[in-house]
Amino acid sequence: MRAGTGTLDLAGTTAPTWSYGSIPSPIIRLKKGDALGATIENALPEPTSIHWHGVALRNDMDGVPNLTQKAIAAGSSFRYQFHAPHAGTYWFHPHVGTQLDRGLYGALIVEDPKEPLAYDDEWVVILDDWLDGVTATPPEVLADLSKGMGYMDDMGIRMGNMLMGAKSNVLGGDAGDVYYPHYLINGRPPADPETYASAPGKRVRIRLINAGGDTAFRVALAGHHLTVTHTEGFPVDPVEVDSVLLGMGERYDVIVAMGDGVFAFVAEAEGKQNRAFAVVRTSAGTTPPTTVIVPELSGRLATVDKLRAASDVALPTRSPDRELTIRLRGSMTTYNWSLDGRRFSHDNPMNDAHPISAGERVRVNFVNTTEMWHPMHLHGHTYQHSNGGPRKDTSIVLPGRTLSVDFDADNPGRWLTDCHNLYHGEAGMMGVLAYTN
Repeated sequence: MRAGTGTLDLAGTTAPTWSYGSIPSPIIRLKKGDALGATIENALPEPTSIHWHGVALRNDMDGVPNLTQKAIAAGSSFRYQFHAPHAGTYWFHPHVGTQLDRGLYGALIVEDPKEPLAYDDEWVVILDDWLDGVTATPPEVLADLSKGMGYMDDMGIRMGNMLMGAKSNVLGGDAGDVYYPHYLINGRPPADPETYASAPGKRVRIRLINAGGDTAFRVALAGHHLTVTHTEGFPVDPVEVDSVLLGMGERYDVIVAMGDGVFAFVAEAEGKQNRAFAVVRTSAGTTPPTTVIVPELSGRLATVDKLRAASDVALPTRSPDRELTIRLRGSMTTYNWSLDGRRFSHDNPMNDAHPISAGERVRVNFVNTTEMWHPMHLHGHTYQHSNGGPRKDTSIVLPGRTLSVDFDADNPGRWLTDCHNLYHGEAGMMGVLAYTN
């Protein structure tokens, strides 16, 4: 894989950006238990890395500079090699600065040789919010945000790279604060949409991945119901819904029984009054307009509180051996995001690390003291939500709420936990859980 400079054609707008050759990168597929070897050649003007998001891999392959490896210097290369222990929908992206908000990402699909789910075809859908090379670069956005947003009104207006007043009830208020001129499905904007071809009656597994930097997406297929089957690769008790909400870094698998016709596949940028758009075609017919009304977007919405882990992947009942409370702090006014009031240092990542020990059942309480939602991600492990909830590695923590999750400490190393709002994380909302010897 070669990380380098290039361009993205956004329906006639040429955006200079960085990528692995295409946006998204070609899908990487392997079987559960297989080994993956990937050499990354860095042709970028700065260091980079790859984080294999959601995979319970060996710690030195996790791609976090100064914590698990040295950053891959410009002009050099690094070989990642690890086994994929669990089937599921995963993805990969850099973990250096704001590189994630460019075109450096792709899907990693780990297939189950004994797949119990019955379906005819599969469609991998990567959602993204895009600004690089159009209105600004991600470093410029972070620099603007870091000055603080001061007073925020409720007008839903753009001020430079910032979006003021984007609101969502399901996200508890502020939906996001970065202005994006484009929203993409598999690297394509609504003016040049991807078309997925199928046939009436076919059961299609859609693997949804949110690779965005600051945007939650509400996803629906016009005229269809969705059956949620997996979160972050782990099965849940199937639930039929009309739409699915994904925070940044989250993945959901759904099954759809295809109807006869041409249908709009829409990913609303939650609270931002814009959308990503694709077309599903099973027969001849007129392509719907990008502005088409999709009633399913206001129907039954899949949120994590409605899902339960399938019995074969639920953690055995056990009291926690260790309980950690991590308080999410900060505000848009001063842009001082942190965990427990301590802003993460990339130069000294082990400062204030939380110790854990192999064999423990660990409970983490994410206490959101802020007025904004945060998609929190734990590297190297899959936890379970309380009260039989789903197995996940990235979860939305709503403002003023506490999210409690349990995991078994079975993968020794130094593991990052970070807000997958890219700009919150880079401003300091990261921390480390580290196994003691």
